[in-house]
Amino acid sequence: MMMQRDGKNGTPGAKGPGAHASAPAEGTEDRTGAAAAASAKRPSAGAVVKHVVTSLPFILLVAVGAGLVLGWLAPESVMSVVATIGDVLRQIIVFCVPLIIIGFIAPSIARLGSNVSRILGVAVLLAYVSTLGAALLSMAAGYGIIPHLALAESVEPLREIPDLNFPLEIPAIMSVTSALALALMIGLAAVWAKADRFTELLMEFQRMVLTIVVKIVIPLLPFFIVCTFATLSYEGVVTSQLPVFIVVIAIVLVGHFIWLGVLYGAAGAYSRTNPWEVLKHYGSAYLTAVGTMSSAATLGVALECAGQAKTLRRDMVSFGVPLFANIHLCGSVLTEVFFCMVVSQILYGGLPSLPTMLVFCVLLGVFAIGAPGVPGGTVMASLGLVTGLLGFDGAGTALVLTVFALQDSFGTACNITGDGALTLMLSGYANKHHMPDQSDVTFFDGEIAEGAGVGRGKPADEGATSEAGAETLEDQARGVATGRH
Repeated sequence: MMMQRDGKNGTPGAKGPGAHASAPAEGTEDRTGAAAAASAKRPSAGAVVKHVVTSLPFILLVAVGAGLVLGWLAPESVMSVVATIGDVLRQIIVFCVPLIIIGFIAPSIARLGSNVSRILGVAVLLAYVSTLGAALLSMAAGYGIIPHLALAESVEPLREIPDLNFPLEIPAIMSVTSALALALMIGLAAVWAKADRFTELLMEFQRMVLTIVVKIVIPLLPFFIVCTFATLSYEGVVTSQLPVFIVVIAIVLVGHFIWLGVLYGAAGAYSRTNPWEVLKHYGSAYLTAVGTMSSAATLGVALECAGQAKTLRRDMVSFGVPLFANIHLCGSVLTEVFFCMVVSQILYGGLPSLPTMLVFCVLLGVFAIGAPGVPGGTVMASLGLVTGLLGFDGAGTALVLTVFALQDSFGTACNITGDGALTLMLSGYANKHHMPDQSDVTFFDGEIAEGAGVGRGKPADEGATSEAGAETLEDQARGVATGRH
């Protein structure tokens, strides 16, 4: 009886005809199992849709649309509440910015050790060269294009935003520039004093700040963007002032993309890597910058985006991205140069002379390095140049501020996206000079991506890829199955 049962089942070693039929049966079973395994690893259509609608870029786009509709339809009483909520969220995010700057730059400098002075000098030089190049490109375009444009001579006044229901002051512990200076001094002092235990403390603080970014800053950003675009829509920026200068703004946007192409092309050539590996992850940071109009407020998402790029060294990401967010304002400078030339043509009947513009561009690059990464920071820091060097009066200054404000969000987005190219150059410099990677291998382990929603559902070789912390495909499959993503 046992032999008959084994023969029917084709058990290896059994006698009878069932044994001859076992080979094809097992082959078919193997192929079926492999197909089933491949099917199990392939995400379903529902899972793909879920990953898309829960991703940060999609959420930010929805936030922009919701804000525009809300500002268009909401009455004054509702907008008063929206403005109050937006002001509170803005202050919370701004409060976290000095913590992020200190928490990322100081430990990164401390870990760089003896190489810190060289890397810091290279970073500042890259930021200035990029900013000056953007200014010169804008100046050349201005001389070639502006004389042939039909420009409006005035703009409609904006609708006033209702007063806040209850003003709430949450001042930051220090200014952005003070935080940057403190981070540099603490990091350098830790290197010079060889304070190993204090460096470990800074690394613990960095992980604490990372938690703040994941748990507080990134979740609040969509709500802040809703309030920001609702305010812009209610004021009439979208419907009245934006169309007046739409051609000028479109030219500036083209200039942004041209300069980003130059930066990433140069970064890829220098580092001998594919710059698209970095640029493709910056969509979320670009949209966040458009919504917040602040490089500092976008810093958390920018760190996450850069952390996903396989070609960027992790120590250069944690050092370069926060630093460049404060000293690299190529998009804002490109915009200001072109708009100053536009205003000069409108109000004063001609463009400034070439020597004057050359001096203006050189000095503006210096001013931009010290300008705060907040809305309008670049133009506010350089008002002395606008009035003193270009000779603008009150009307000219007011028009520059107005036109600059219309596209400030896109200039900020160019700044943030350009930071990725400079970080790639820093990574290439460090690799060429055989500097060891001093990053904490557990730092970029996909936690930010999971918290922010960026890169959800990607295989391990396409997401955040630290050597010791990248998620495997099986880990992500289990995450989908358990609803983690």
